[in-house]
Amino acid sequence: MAHANARLTQFGRLLLAQRITELGWPPAQAAESLGVSRATAYKWLGRYCAEGPAGLADRSSRPRRCPHALTPAQVRRVLAARRRRRQGPHRLGYHLAMPRSTVYGVLRRHGMSRLAHTDRTSGVVVRYQRERPGELVHLDVKKLGRIPDGGGWRAHGRATIAKHHTRIGFDYIHAMVDDHSRLAYAEVLPDEKGLTCAGFLTRAAAAFAAAGISRIDRVLTDNARNYRGCHAFAAAVDELGAVQKFIRPHCPWTNGKVERFNRTLAREWAYRRPYTSNHARTLALDEWIEYYNTRRPHTACRGRAPITRLTPT
Repeated sequence: MAHANARLTQFGRLLLAQRITELGWPPAQAAESLGVSRATAYKWLGRYCAEGPAGLADRSSRPRRCPHALTPAQVRRVLAARRRRRQGPHRLGYHLAMPRSTVYGVLRRHGMSRLAHTDRTSGVVVRYQRERPGELVHLDVKKLGRIPDGGGWRAHGRATIAKHHTRIGFDYIHAMVDDHSRLAYAEVLPDEKGLTCAGFLTRAAAAFAAAGISRIDRVLTDNARNYRGCHAFAAAVDELGAVQKFIRPHCPWTNGKVERFNRTLAREWAYRRPYTSNHARTLALDEWIEYYNTRRPHTACRGRAPITRLTPT
């Protein structure tokens, strides 16, 4: 594969060299015909004459030596400071007398760039992910204030809305996220009662099945009454052939994948633009969920969309 910014592929370089050596074209004319400079033409001609077609292959752009690179001892010092102090690149840079970009580069290369993945007590990087889709799904509900017709304070400003303020209630955004693939499903519902949660789980499981997750083994939720002690929700879990699991009390990060999805959903859908009505915001949800699952790059999926973990492509 050619370099990302290369003007010529290996075949183009060979064509350039053959036009000069076999057809007798002047190097300037051959370069112009392929849209490159004369210096580029002479470079590939020299490599072709010295090494033949093999000399036209891409070569590594990595420097042979880097005098300013950190020594192994300095790298170990950065990693040790991260585990001991559990601080970000800015504060570690002050402590270590290093540029924050240098500190961040070391942390990123060693998979320690996110404090959220570091155990608060031991400083050990803890990242877990289930081995296959459907092995564990995360459920949660996020509450959002409804938007009055004509738009809320984000469209007209707080001062204008305060003069005519009336409470119009909340929407409840029910969400389910697959632990392995990060595939997500969400609905806007009028409440968070157990019966409503049970219906959402059934529909979410059907949506996952349509996407390729045919079986769900475990359902993880918090300890709210709509999940714990609700017969309708427990029956919905049993109907899926799954086991219901609960997070540790007062430890919401245990359900962190759906909590993080809720934050993304709020930033990229609910608050991305000022909607003129609550209905307009609700209509935009399905389109955003489709984008999130099929086109939006996800850091946990190495820059690919969640759907790519369910299909060969």
